[in-house]
Amino acid sequence: MDRRSFLRHATGAACLCGTCGGGISQAMASEAAHWAYQGHGGPAEWGGLAPEYAACSMGKEQSPIDLTKPIAAITGDPVPAWRPLPLKVTNNGHTIQVDGVGGGTLALDGKSYDLLQFHFHHPSEHTVDGATFDMECHFVHKAADGGLAVLGVMIAKGAPNPALEAIWQVMPANGGETVTAAAMLDASMLLPKDVVTFRYAGSLTTPPCTEVVQWVVFRQAITASAEQLARLAKLFSNNARPVMPLNRRKLLLDVM
Repeated sequence: MDRRSFLRHATGAACLCGTCGGGISQAMASEAAHWAYQGHGGPAEWGGLAPEYAACSMGKEQSPIDLTKPIAAITGDPVPAWRPLPLKVTNNGHTIQVDGVGGGTLALDGKSYDLLQFHFHHPSEHTVDGATFDMECHFVHKAADGGLAVLGVMIAKGAPNPALEAIWQVMPANGGETVTAAAMLDASMLLPKDVVTFRYAGSLTTPPCTEVVQWVVFRQAITASAEQLARLAKLFSNNARPVMPLNRRKLLLDVM
């Protein structure tokens, strides 16, 4: 069994139906062992908190990374086919997460992935040439074979974002709470117009850090007002994992 297969086996029990990783939802991972973004149980300790978190320290294809010096390539655009859904917003103690089940699919490299959920990190987890953005949104999708595809969107201070405001108006302040609203949200309103993307193979960005993710991160950021950014920061002052080494992976930049 090779290293990647071993790590998938070790963490697989904690990664079902996308319910893993703070970035990718923490339901089952949180039951296995307590983890945090700062202090005791922080990122430097994740790999030793539980056997199923081994990839957090042993993995060589971990996320996030610094998006720098990519190789120009023709990879093909990701094609989201999403539909508006009633807002169901959860504060799971690590992030604000919006339920996307039934919200459509993503076509990537000839494979179809179902939208599961999307959530937010403050500040951004990925960096670009060493620069951090104010926030980052991750749209998490899962294929029939268990593989994940995540679209990453950087968020920078600028004009107010109406789609973000709709989420912020109902997001719970307390961990473990979920609010369901009658308002419909079109998640595609949170995507940038420029479809140029970074592409690489990586992992969940929280325990169990399983290396089953095809990452697609948009080069262009969307905006949020200073007040909108502050409202998430009030709940999560820092819920971003530090960048990890690229190691032997290739970072691509789609030029078409």
